[in-house]
Amino acid sequence: MPSLKDLKIRIDSVKSTRKITKAMQMVAAAKLRKAQESAERGRPYAEKMRAIVSNLASSTKNIASENKFLGDGADSKKFLLIIATAERGLCGGFNSSIVKLAKSRIAELTSQNKEIKILTIGKKGREQLNREFESLFVGHVDLSEEKAITIDTARKISTDLISRFEKGEYQVAEIFYNKFASVISQIPSSYKLLPVSFNEEESSSDSISFNFEPDEDEILKEIIPKSIATSIFSVLQENAASEQGSRMAAMDNATRNAGEMIDKLTIDFNRSRQAAITNELIEIISGAEAL
Repeated sequence: MPSLKDLKIRIDSVKSTRKITKAMQMVAAAKLRKAQESAERGRPYAEKMRAIVSNLASSTKNIASENKFLGDGADSKKFLLIIATAERGLCGGFNSSIVKLAKSRIAELTSQNKEIKILTIGKKGREQLNREFESLFVGHVDLSEEKAITIDTARKISTDLISRFEKGEYQVAEIFYNKFASVISQIPSSYKLLPVSFNEEESSSDSISFNFEPDEDEILKEIIPKSIATSIFSVLQENAASEQGSRMAAMDNATRNAGEMIDKLTIDFNRSRQAAITNELIEIISGAEAL
């Protein structure tokens, strides 16, 4: 049985921890509101940008088929997996769920004898994957110094990805992240970032023929990098909202667990103190009777 002093120290320690987790929960809740608004505003824009490129490519398929940035990537051998996680922990299963999805994809591609390379965004994903797949790493994006996610951040990443693609380092790029659904629900997701797929419905339908100014190739050359940057920006926004939602839920659970532990330790403390007082009374009475 722990002494009264030990129990008191443990109670004080858990109370201090509860203050920290409660503060982190409140900070995450404040950040979540802004991050959620950004993610929900940016999501339809990014989806529409991808649709525009896909539809444009489909309506000009005779030219687009010669553009290596467009296609289904069905016969590709070289894959780049972009795994976006958080820079910090204490956010429940946020990071591990993304890593789990990425590992599943790595296993699938490995079974197909594909060449795999990994680029991570965020420290936590790199730490987890580095234990098993160190030889597959080709890059890492450190966002620890970024006070806020901006489109400039996404442009830097997209510029690097496009450069690697043009050099032939990979033929297909897939991005992994958590899609924000609600405060208590974040969905591990992935999709093909490059090459951009054709919209088969658009290309197979009897659609109207358009004249483009400037020419189609020039438009695609301009719009594809913008679409990739927008997609990455949207992913980072989704991740930011998901991270804060997951952290808020995790810290709420930790705060409640700390409260339950404090209650249990307080009961143990009171019982120990009562037992100590009873023993002292017994000793006093026994001493008086001996006299």
